[in-house]
Amino acid sequence: MSEHLRKEIENLKKKVITMSAVVEEHVAKATRSVLDRSADLANEVIRGDVNIDQMEVDIEEECLKILALHQPVAIDLRFIIAVLKINSDLERVGDLAVNIAERSLFLATQSRICMPFDYESMSTTVQRMLGDSIDALVNLDPRLGHKVRAQDDKVDAMNREMYETVKSEMAGGPEHVNCLLHALSVGRHLERIADHATNIAEDVIYLVDAEIVRHTPEYFMD
Repeated sequence: MSEHLRKEIENLKKKVITMSAVVEEHVAKATRSVLDRSADLANEVIRGDVNIDQMEVDIEEECLKILALHQPVAIDLRFIIAVLKINSDLERVGDLAVNIAERSLFLATQSRICMPFDYESMSTTVQRMLGDSIDALVNLDPRLGHKVRAQDDKVDAMNREMYETVKSEMAGGPEHVNCLLHALSVGRHLERIADHATNIAEDVIYLVDAEIVRHTPEYFMD
């Protein structure tokens, strides 16, 4: 690898890590805004989304420039491909944080937060998955990537349980249907964040081990 290419790849890695930290913070604020009924936190997330969008564009342009100027091969090429995909996943996670924040603004106006499922446990699990996927990227740790993949089934099970619980609550009477629909939406957005965290973890595994693990079961042993 030429010295110029090495510097550009290091700079690109720093940009992705910076974006990851911002996205992780937005998810934490959005989920906390629901628990705290905090419109201020929710609005911070919504206003900050433009910054994440700009980061995504900058990183994509940087990747395309490196591909055009240096024509990288082997692990350098895998790194650029992985960054392009991770960049897109991070931007989508930022959008989902905004979606949660928007639901939070409505829930904060209600006399009670109707969360008929274990929202705190689900949000904690999803945030841990996202944090671990980012740590896997920073440390180029495929083992941590496999750990994230193994957690996805747990979140999927929480999501299914949430749907059943909300459906039962709705059958009990129409007075809280609107609130329940917003709660259901929050849970669905959390499940989608877990999916994107899994995507990031799988891209790290591909980057380090040159192994495509999508659509394969995960049997992680701690």
